[in-house]
Amino acid sequence: MKMRKLKVTEMGRMSVEEYHAAEKTPLVVVLDHVRSLYNVGSIFRTADAFRLAGVCLCGITAVPPHPEIHKTALGAEDSVDWKYFKDTLDAVKWLKDSGYEVLAVEQCEGSTILNDFNVEPGKRYAIILGNEVKGVQQSVVDECEGCLEIPQYGTKHSMNVSVTAGIVIWELVKKMM
Repeated sequence: MKMRKLKVTEMGRMSVEEYHAAEKTPLVVVLDHVRSLYNVGSIFRTADAFRLAGVCLCGITAVPPHPEIHKTALGAEDSVDWKYFKDTLDAVKWLKDSGYEVLAVEQCEGSTILNDFNVEPGKRYAIILGNEVKGVQQSVVDECEGCLEIPQYGTKHSMNVSVTAGIVIWELVKKMM
């Protein structure tokens, strides 16, 4: 069977205005001191693709507008709602007060393997992704309702934060649909 790639004009993508008005997936991504602006942009683009409720940028994580974020976000920084917090713990408090269950994506004692995590219908979730070197701060992990862990089978014990975001977002969105 021969397949033809779709042209952008055939994809039926919504406008930024339509995106803002559309119902969102009840999932927020929190970036805890993420250094790479390219990772931030990539996560914005993934958040847009799955129509997430938003992104929280915390600490040293850069905020739009910025050319390096835009290079990988390709405009998703304009469609996805975002909020900045100087302290990640303030973002966690705000999310909990807003009715979100907050989960760190981290290798922890008692963490839940991602594919074993059960999403409750109607519940809202926030996932915290950490710094490229140090991960999610322990003080932030302490305030979370749990930790999700991606099983890894090779010699490395970590993955790029934007890759991790894509895997976790996809797995949770699949379960929410």
